[in-house]
Amino acid sequence: MYDEDDLSLLDVEAELESPLDHMEPVTAETETPMPNPEQMLALLEHQQPQQRMLAARAFCDIEDARAIPHLIRLLTDTCPLVRVSAAYGIGRNPSLDAVEPLIAQLNRDWNGYVRKGIVWALGNCRDRRSLAPLVDALRTDISAVRLWAATALAQMAQVGYEAVVGAMPPLISALVQDPVAPVRSNCAWTIGQLCRELPSNVVYATAIDALIQAFAEDKDLGVREDAKASLLGVGDPRGLQLIETLEQEGWF
Repeated sequence: MYDEDDLSLLDVEAELESPLDHMEPVTAETETPMPNPEQMLALLEHQQPQQRMLAARAFCDIEDARAIPHLIRLLTDTCPLVRVSAAYGIGRNPSLDAVEPLIAQLNRDWNGYVRKGIVWALGNCRDRRSLAPLVDALRTDISAVRLWAATALAQMAQVGYEAVVGAMPPLISALVQDPVAPVRSNCAWTIGQLCRELPSNVVYATAIDALIQAFAEDKDLGVREDAKASLLGVGDPRGLQLIETLEQEGWF
């Protein structure tokens, strides 16, 4: 039996890890075959929460569109372990039909682990509707959720130009202001990914300026390295020149 305290606390280290870090493989890689989709589909309707959880987790390995409506329904399960597993399963089986239910659950779920999985799944759905809730999560949620919202926003590169433009200001703001260095690092990485999809315009120039500022001024070495990697990946002449100048002058 599960109670509300099962997943209610996020420790400092675990909260910044990947949504799938603690998801043990459903099967052993070399000895046990993949779960049977038919059996797992049936277990998604099981009365016991543990069985529903295991079935939802199986769809982190199995791609089967038949599971999507069941996983969507399990997003509102009373057990947080089932809800987080359903979010992971949708992340592996993204569907446009799941976007609105994911957004609704993100807005009401009390559990940080569940919200963390939801933002990951929303990014993987690659839909314009995900932009606003991901931006809101980046601005207001706990550090673990902000971290993965920043990463999920990189998927806006696959959505379209308007989505990229909409994602950039909150990412730049978080790169400059977020108090948690890993969140700033993920923002630097995502900005670099999105800059590759932009023409040389005001939005692009503002993003490059933010990366340059982070590279030159952020107090955290990891953030500076990620900003540098993004500048190198984009290949912007101003950024490349600054990197060369600062390194020649022995700043780093």
